[in-house]
Amino acid sequence: KKVFDERGDSIPYQVGTMIEVPRAALMADEIAKYADFFSFGTNDLTQMTYGYSRDDASKFLPIYISKGILKHDPFEVIDQEGVGQLIKMGTDRGRHNKPKLKVGICGEHGGEPSSIEFCYDLGMDYVSCSPFRVPIARVASAQAAIKTKARK
Repeated sequence: KKVFDERGDSIPYQVGTMIEVPRAALMADEIAKYADFFSFGTNDLTQMTYGYSRDDASKFLPIYISKGILKHDPFEVIDQEGVGQLIKMGTDRGRHNKPKLKVGICGEHGGEPSSIEFCYDLGMDYVSCSPFRVPIARVASAQAAIKTKARK
């Protein structure tokens, strides 16, 4: 504000926050008072929720999946029952205090079809992913919209 006042000019801007730790999702109603948007950092949120190090996960996750302990690698597909509930809770709490709060995700989950559908069902405004995943994300977003329209 000071620089804008000194220059006699201004540009529109928004201030948002990354929600990357479970406590941030739990406190989203308070955080929303100071943010224009939330971006859920799903890679870090998954790591913090599970207590897994992404660097070590390849050593044990395949065993967990093969033994049925986990259905999917939670770093590839959003764990809707755990991490997904934190995302839902954070979104709901944030929008309770700020109904027009923009919400999205960033991370590798933003290019995974079932994770995109989950985000669409939550009413998220965007998903962000690495460039090579953009074509998949676009198709998955369109499919989620078509499924939702077909259910109505």
